[in-house]
Amino acid sequence: MAETIADLRELPRAVAYAELSEQINLVLEGIDDPVCGMATIAALVHGALGFLWTGFYRVVEPGKLMRVGPYQGSLGCLEIAFGKGVCGTAAAQRRAVIVDDVDLFPGHIACDARARSEIVVPVFNRTGDLMAVLDIDSDTPSAFNEEDQAGLETIVRWFQRTA
Repeated sequence: MAETIADLRELPRAVAYAELSEQINLVLEGIDDPVCGMATIAALVHGALGFLWTGFYRVVEPGKLMRVGPYQGSLGCLEIAFGKGVCGTAAAQRRAVIVDDVDLFPGHIACDARARSEIVVPVFNRTGDLMAVLDIDSDTPSAFNEEDQAGLETIVRWFQRTA
C-alpha cells in the first residue's frame, strides 16, 4: 500500500477529522492489532494535520505507568507516570485534557521544548479499560479546542471495537 496522506490543514477541523476517521477505518479494516492501529493513526493524524508530535503512550502498569508507543515527531519521553504531566493527568482522570499554554500547566513534562500547547485523549479498549493515551503537541499556543477533542475521541473509538 503506497497511500499518500492528504494535507487537511486548510479544512475546517470537524471536516478534517471526519475525513481522517473515514480513512483510518478504511485503512485498518480487518485489523485487530492495537499497535498497528496506533502506528497508523499516529501517521495519518500527524501527516494530515501537521502537528509537532503525535503519538501514543501505552499503559504498561495500570494506574501507575505508561510507556511511549508508536508516534511521529521528535523523540518522546520514554515513560510517564499516572498523574504526572498532561498525559499522566489525562490517564489518571480518564478524560481528555486540553492545554493552551504548556508552560502554565503545573508539572508539565517537556519532551520537546518547541511544544506550546497540547491535547491528550484517553484510549479505551472494548472492555472499557484504559489502554493508552493519544498525545498531540503543537508549536502554536492554543492550537486545540473542543472540536479537536471530539474528532480525536471519535478516531480512538477504533480501539473500542478491536482491542
